[in-house]
Amino acid sequence: MSTDGSGAQYDAHNITVLEGIEAVRKRPAMYIGDTSVRGLHHCVYEVIDNSIDEALAGYCSKIIVNLNADGSVSVRDNGRGIPVDMHATEKKPALTVVLTTLHAGGKFDSDSYKVSGGLHGVGVSCVNGLSTWLEAEVRRNGKVYHQRFEKGHPVSELATIGETSETGTTITFFPDDTIFSTTTFEWEILANRLREMAFLNKGIVIELNRGIDDRHEIFEFEGGLLEFVKYLNRNKTAVHNDVIYFEKERDDVMVEIAMQYTDSYNENISSFCNNINTIEGGTHMSGFRSALTRTVNAYGKKNNIFKKDADSMSGDDIREGLTAIISVKVPDPQFEGQTKTKLGNSEVQGIVESVVNDEFSDYLEEHPPFAKTVIEKALVAARARAAARKARDLTRRKGALDSAALPGKLADCSERDPEKCELYIVEGDSAGGSAKQGRDREFQAILPLRGKVLNVEKARLDKILNNNEIRTMITAIGAGIGQDEFDISKVRYHKIIIMTDADVDGAHIRTLLLTFFYRQMPGLIDRGYIYLAQPPLYKISRKKHEKYIASEEQLTEQLLALGVDDVTLKTDDDREFEGEKLTELLTLLTQMEQTSSILQRKGIPLNRFLQRRKKETGSFPRYVVAISDGETVEQHYAYDDLELKSLREKAEEMAKQTVEVVTEDSATETDESEISEEQEIEEPEESKIKFKLTELFAAATLDRIVRNIEELGFTIDQYIGGEKPLGKLRSGEEEGTDVESMPELLNLIREMGRKGLQIQRYKGLGEMNPDQLYDTTMNPATRKLLKVVKEDSVKADEIFTILMGDEVEPRRKFIEENALNVTNLDI
Repeated sequence: MSTDGSGAQYDAHNITVLEGIEAVRKRPAMYIGDTSVRGLHHCVYEVIDNSIDEALAGYCSKIIVNLNADGSVSVRDNGRGIPVDMHATEKKPALTVVLTTLHAGGKFDSDSYKVSGGLHGVGVSCVNGLSTWLEAEVRRNGKVYHQRFEKGHPVSELATIGETSETGTTITFFPDDTIFSTTTFEWEILANRLREMAFLNKGIVIELNRGIDDRHEIFEFEGGLLEFVKYLNRNKTAVHNDVIYFEKERDDVMVEIAMQYTDSYNENISSFCNNINTIEGGTHMSGFRSALTRTVNAYGKKNNIFKKDADSMSGDDIREGLTAIISVKVPDPQFEGQTKTKLGNSEVQGIVESVVNDEFSDYLEEHPPFAKTVIEKALVAARARAAARKARDLTRRKGALDSAALPGKLADCSERDPEKCELYIVEGDSAGGSAKQGRDREFQAILPLRGKVLNVEKARLDKILNNNEIRTMITAIGAGIGQDEFDISKVRYHKIIIMTDADVDGAHIRTLLLTFFYRQMPGLIDRGYIYLAQPPLYKISRKKHEKYIASEEQLTEQLLALGVDDVTLKTDDDREFEGEKLTELLTLLTQMEQTSSILQRKGIPLNRFLQRRKKETGSFPRYVVAISDGETVEQHYAYDDLELKSLREKAEEMAKQTVEVVTEDSATETDESEISEEQEIEEPEESKIKFKLTELFAAATLDRIVRNIEELGFTIDQYIGGEKPLGKLRSGEEEGTDVESMPELLNLIREMGRKGLQIQRYKGLGEMNPDQLYDTTMNPATRKLLKVVKEDSVKADEIFTILMGDEVEPRRKFIEENALNVTNLDI
């Protein structure tokens, strides 16, 4: 049982159950948006949101997110810990109820959480249902509790595995690859989200770690939103030094706003409700925008800055160059869907309007130079908008079916249904000529561009509309330009495909075009109409084999596949492996090689770990435990929770006192899992017994690989290598080469794959014949397209500002930081 200072209890009685979890695996997109990259990372957000809610309630100050080397992710906090006592109606521990029952949680009980982002109660239970396995560790009531789940169902009972002075929860899960199209977590996506969380919650410490390369980052911001705006504008030039900041609470709704103007031509406004990024805005965004427009216009009229008969400035003019963060905390928020992308509470709009009217009006009155700067900037924007109106008339088409208004260089298609039409924007007349000859004229239109288009990041709308290449694109697309005149319903093509060369110039042109669409036609990206063509990087040929290769990874796979061609492995027991069967073995050996590097980071050689496999069950150790008495360290392995508990009891018996469990996540000292069986500790912190626990998530992966290898008729000893050779590897009519072990087999096949191989690197689309270009890049049956989506508006704005903005120093820093990550460099 846990209480806060007011005496309010948070235990099993606070967990409310509404219904079951059966539909989650059948319709995952209904709960997490989709099953691609966005949905995968949303699962992590759901777990993190629970920890953030603990922070909002005042019980959590630190959150640690670990991207484990085996592909799983762990989220650890120092909150109160999920209750583990028996639930009154469910007759199960509250932890089990929370993780296996949809709409079960503490958020329905207003005594437990006043403000919360996760109000549907499907978050962590949904994640559990969409995971191959999930493990929960709770530190509460002086004890450490542990339970394991697979595909949403408990496979172990809630067990007490030790004692601790800490409190909190650790959730570790491995996403189900039969549900998600990808199970690889991306550092930048998670880092951006966690950085946002740290900005939105003053003082909280959030740590992100990645096991495979030991990458590490800590997010902590005492200034909150004020620092957030400075962070967003760090690559821009501010027109006033101070960030405007105000925080007010009205009718139990907390409104917090920070804003600053820059010399940019684009607005950058982000909104949040209860720490959830409302990327589609909502009532708080509407309230801010309308109040800002009204307040600035009222000040201008009151102080006779406008001409008497002049119209008021529009909101677009006033918001030009504005960076703002709007954060509201609402007791009972109404979001559109479980993914929470738009706030719908009507009362919030009036509250935000009232706060902005009062606070910003006072700020303008108290800072006349700032008010004058803002209004003058808006007036310049209004004049540019008027000039753009004239230029825009040149880009308007007379009608959707009037081909006379189309640009001459556009090779249009015969189809008139936009849903069936595709527009290829092609780099250069040479590639444009090949594309025109190779295309399907019925539904594929080609628009070649000459040279590099204008960088719209550095230009106002009137200058943009005077650029010939951009006017050509606007006219061809047919939907207009700018927030006030762009009409998504008039788009002539629902697939607009950027097709550039696979070199530095092509990447630059692609970036210029994406900048244009992101800044001036964001609706195309929001609707998913923008795509990137993926022309092949290589053509490989050997003997009669010829294939187009789209990526470096695919090239590696093909080398292995070609190495297998005309090769036979004959084992000592006269079994033969060739073709698909040999490829299957080599794929498993490649996975084994990757797992070996993961274990090596824990200081555990693969061969030693393989030897620790239990003969009776075939399982590998799940934990490595380092027990220290201040002078020496003993390393032990535990195969399950019971053995782990037994090791702890042994340590306590040896110490004749309670032993505190120190997990790998919470330890700050040198990693003691990377020690030998017996090793002296140079500088022990204290002489009492320490129990360092490291969970080996790679064990489950290794178990699967080894079982699959055994199904092919091989043993662990044959992987390690011994006196008896694995067999002979024969290519064609050759006598054959003795192979001592499976790793040696893998290396030999790789070498064979490169023999006699011709690799042609494509740098320009014009190097391909029209039929080759169509078959590889334009044929809907064989091509590969990348859809451009906006995952994170803050990060997107930042990267466009760095790459395409006026400031040189941030771009130089970006190049220096990423120079070593370049894989394809034209010199």
